Amino acid sequence: EHLSEIVFHGRIASMDTAAFVKQINKLPGYQDQVAHVERLRARHARYGKLEHPLPPAVQAALEGVGASRLYSHQAQAINAARSGQHVILATSTASGKTLAYNVPVLEALVADWRARALYLFPTKALAQDQLRSLRELTQGRRTQPALGSKRFGTYDGDTPRGVRGRLRREASIILTNPDMLHMGILPNHTLWADFFTDLRFVVIDEAHVYRGVFGSHVGCVLRRLWRVCTRYGSAPQIIACSATIANPGEHLRRLAGIEPVVVDDDGAPSGTRDFVLWNPPFVDRTQTARRSANIEAARLFARLVQAGIRTIAFTRARRVAELLLLYARRILEDEAPATADRVRAYRAGYRPEERREIERGLRPGGGLLGVTATSALELGIDIGDLDASVLVGFPGTIASLWQQAGRAGRGTRRALSVLIALDNPLDQYFMRHPGDLFGRSHEHALIDPSNPYILQQHLPCAAHEAPLSTGSPSKAQPPAPGRSPRRAMPGRRRPVAQPRTTVRVEPALPSGLAQGDDEQLFGPGFVPAMIALENAGDLEYRADHAGFGSDRWYPRPGAYPAQDVSLRALAGSRVVLLNAAQNYGVMEEMEGTSALYRVHPGAIYLHQGESFQVRELDLAVGHAILEPVQVGYYTQPREINDLRILRPVARKQHGGAAAMLGEVRVTQQVIGFRRVQQFQEEVLGVEDLDLPAQTFDTVALWWEVSPETLARVKRRRLHPVGGLHAVEHAAIGLLPLFAMCDRWDIGGLSTPHHPDTGTALVFIYDAFPGGVGIAEKGFDLLGELWRATYEAIRDCPCEGGCPSCIQSPKCGNNNEPLDKEAALLILSELLKAGKR
Repeated sequence: EHLSEIVFHGRIASMDTAAFVKQINKLPGYQDQVAHVERLRARHARYGKLEHPLPPAVQAALEGVGASRLYSHQAQAINAARSGQHVILATSTASGKTLAYNVPVLEALVADWRARALYLFPTKALAQDQLRSLRELTQGRRTQPALGSKRFGTYDGDTPRGVRGRLRREASIILTNPDMLHMGILPNHTLWADFFTDLRFVVIDEAHVYRGVFGSHVGCVLRRLWRVCTRYGSAPQIIACSATIANPGEHLRRLAGIEPVVVDDDGAPSGTRDFVLWNPPFVDRTQTARRSANIEAARLFARLVQAGIRTIAFTRARRVAELLLLYARRILEDEAPATADRVRAYRAGYRPEERREIERGLRPGGGLLGVTATSALELGIDIGDLDASVLVGFPGTIASLWQQAGRAGRGTRRALSVLIALDNPLDQYFMRHPGDLFGRSHEHALIDPSNPYILQQHLPCAAHEAPLSTGSPSKAQPPAPGRSPRRAMPGRRRPVAQPRTTVRVEPALPSGLAQGDDEQLFGPGFVPAMIALENAGDLEYRADHAGFGSDRWYPRPGAYPAQDVSLRALAGSRVVLLNAAQNYGVMEEMEGTSALYRVHPGAIYLHQGESFQVRELDLAVGHAILEPVQVGYYTQPREINDLRILRPVARKQHGGAAAMLGEVRVTQQVIGFRRVQQFQEEVLGVEDLDLPAQTFDTVALWWEVSPETLARVKRRRLHPVGGLHAVEHAAIGLLPLFAMCDRWDIGGLSTPHHPDTGTALVFIYDAFPGGVGIAEKGFDLLGELWRATYEAIRDCPCEGGCPSCIQSPKCGNNNEPLDKEAALLILSELLKAGKR
């Protein structure tokens, strides 16, 4: 309650963590929230040299922005790019990655006025921000005409139509996003013929963002781009930038189908950072419930803002970002009214002009002292120099942890970062094992552009851009059972079935890609996706009668398939949110796949700290109608699921315990929602809903629990079903330790008697049709997952189970039954079996 006592003059006690913790210990309300303090020492800069001098115009531009010397990683990346190699640069936040692609691109523009470059950013906001940086670099006082005359521009949904034609004809560098490339540029490539003919570079910024479903979609878009480039005779060089991840080279190989040079030795300087792990205190004697992390974060955020400390608070969800703003403003209105209007929320879904206003407000002189944000501000948008970052919950990956923390203390500035733990197994695991957090290597980014469900959306788009054709019949892969009809493609022999045990992407270099290599380009999912599309009438087969050398497939006449495909979800539908109090004006929009969870009837939806209640959801029309309300609660959806095994594709033994990986069919249904009181976090009530179920096929891992183990559970008078259920919840919560995913990307099921096997099984599955590699990673590291799950449950101080170990916020059965002791017994038996 009294953090303002230890802050002064806009800084925290000289940013000395020891003094900070010492002062907190003396506060009346302190209850050992600080679980650990990690001091990260400052790092000095290391510089590198280019193998040969830059053109005078480019050198002058660098000197004009104070970059006369290059960090070692910048020099290494530029040298590799200048030698014609594909490059991926994976270094920390604010390490100057932008120069690593701007320098070789600008050098090419100076040498050849016809050269063109395409810059891809995951968001429009980042593209706008990088355009500003590019102009500063090329239009400074020292800039020579060779650069000052070049035309650059953003080409996205906010670009006026009158400007688009000029950019296509005149721009040397186009800055855009994968959505516009997919929807507006590639389908209209004939309008871009000159641009694609002279395309020399494709820059992929923030490449680590392209993982999971979104990354798999973008992988397909890039393959469509290579087809179009081949049509116009160009073979662009790729320069990618990424946060630090475990597999940057492999990731870009899967994403873009190229073999890059990896540059990951960071030479940029950094200031001292004090990283505090903050665990909300228990609020009951049984140690089953902690004080709300949102309340803890709002109080800390408000104290920092009151002291003039520029702070960013990251949250895991849009709703929480709005809740945090609401809570913080109430605190500030009571204690420092003058600052209440100097904090804002920032997230995807806001109108472009609203986001630009907030970004300007965060820069020096902009007037804002703090922002509560989702990962939308995790990326490299310039928001000036901040002093503190507050992370409300572990953000899901080590890469995101350091990206978010790094938004404060950029350069050599000293900074404070605070990770406030949520009441879930993963966050609490890190509170009890801080060395595993700070010493843990970065995760692997997982994508599968060959996913047949995703390919079924992109292959009609590709056919619209140029007819599809196949390579050698011997390269074909069969459709997987349950995924597409079982018949051969016209003119092709049916190959022998092979199990899909791991994510496989056939690499195809943009340079040297031949016409007619679509099967090689799109990978093993190409044939099953083509079969399904042809059977559905979305593609039309035409035999080769014109001497093209292969059969071809065309889209339906008059179709524009790209308009029906969303890159941010597996289904292309969108739901528009309408404000009934403002003549049904558009507030924002969201993916149709998430609408049942976020804007179901009765849901409380937050927008800029204001509460709205959903009056109507119409998925067929694609809208939800919301009304402003004054309520003291928010809502959480409840769901149930069912799962049937389609086909096991891999099996392994951990001693006597059998584990499988395979394809499953999942049925999910939102059955109701909870009303949760603001600030107190108490469940006020539960309401039922009658909403449609969603069914999809995906990849799962599962393991058997032997009858002998369940018999031991019963002999100890424990609950076998409660033990299985607890193991499922805890294992789902810990899987993000090993796979680059979020807990909400994963589903699970446990049963003492599954109808497909007659045995007790625990399932964990990818919560996306076709899967994106999460279950495969869990299967590979199953023994480690069991060990971490056992330790998380064992070390939790609660008596009978709590949200920190075995309870799940998603559980449609109200977390019943659950048995902590039974879960520990089951896991100990699994671990013993693995050692035998």
